[in-house]
Amino acid sequence: MSHKLQVGEMKAAYLTDKEIWGHFNFIFSAKSRNSTTYKFVLIKSLIENLYNVNEKLELNYDILFNSFSQIYWNLVVHHDLHQINMVGKKAEVQRILLDAQSKYQIPDTFVFDKLSDELQIFLVNKVKRKCKLNVMGAIYGDTAGTIYDFDNEREYIRFNSAFYSFMQRFQRVLRYMSNYHLALFLEKFNEQGDTTKLLLKVENVSKRSSLDPFYQVLSSFYDGTCFYCKKSIKKKDQAHVDHFIPWSFVQADQLWNLVIACSTCNLSKNDKLAMDFFLEALMDRNSSFLASPSLKNREDMKVYTSKKLQDLYEYSIDNGYTDIWKPRKKICHP
Repeated sequence: MSHKLQVGEMKAAYLTDKEIWGHFNFIFSAKSRNSTTYKFVLIKSLIENLYNVNEKLELNYDILFNSFSQIYWNLVVHHDLHQINMVGKKAEVQRILLDAQSKYQIPDTFVFDKLSDELQIFLVNKVKRKCKLNVMGAIYGDTAGTIYDFDNEREYIRFNSAFYSFMQRFQRVLRYMSNYHLALFLEKFNEQGDTTKLLLKVENVSKRSSLDPFYQVLSSFYDGTCFYCKKSIKKKDQAHVDHFIPWSFVQADQLWNLVIACSTCNLSKNDKLAMDFFLEALMDRNSSFLASPSLKNREDMKVYTSKKLQDLYEYSIDNGYTDIWKPRKKICHP
């Protein structure tokens, strides 16, 4: 009955990679009891928020369940996918979101980020309350209490450092595994697609609809030139917000990982990692953000450190982002 636990303490400080793979293999196997998609979505949410932890490797529930709610909304409302293995019944989170959609007459085409801030907060809080009871202890139990500490009253988890390092190093594989097994589960209880089609839907449920709010912030702190090639950007439609570490790897939007680039550089860079010269430039830029009273208290900047960005850069290379990009226009090194 570990899924009913309100507090869980880690039972192992150090684990080998082989032991951790064993735990994940169990989670994704038929031995793990999965009557809903909760575990798969929680793993996806944990991976999305690896770089939102503080220096103690703690992650608060508001951030975690914002991702969880967004993924579920896009699965349930946007893609109309059933989330439980019982005919005629709905998973609790599925019911919460569908009730809200009906009450506020929200079109199926709306992804989570198009909802008002007030409604997003309301839904995250309802989902969080429900998941405290049914979700947090489930993966904790499947890993024999080794993946994290959690406390439902204080509303936080603390990663086991061995699991945290493992998830960074194998982030891409773990995301694929969680997406694939989520798609396999959905295929059994949904008629509108095979695994391949469902996998495409699952892989896109986290993507934000717009980076405009970030543009508004970034545009106040840049000099009107492309972060990469330094070309002057004269029109707003030529200014693109780019994920310095590719979105396909981080699958999260954080101010410290976003820059304004010209359309040529943004389209050319695409899903590649920029040369490390720009990593140093971005760390300098972020230092100036931390010196700004209006930015340093943003939630994404509170958990930022230059080491975190540097680690993320190195882990992205470890995860296969080895095609290093540089702008076509020659840049001048200091």
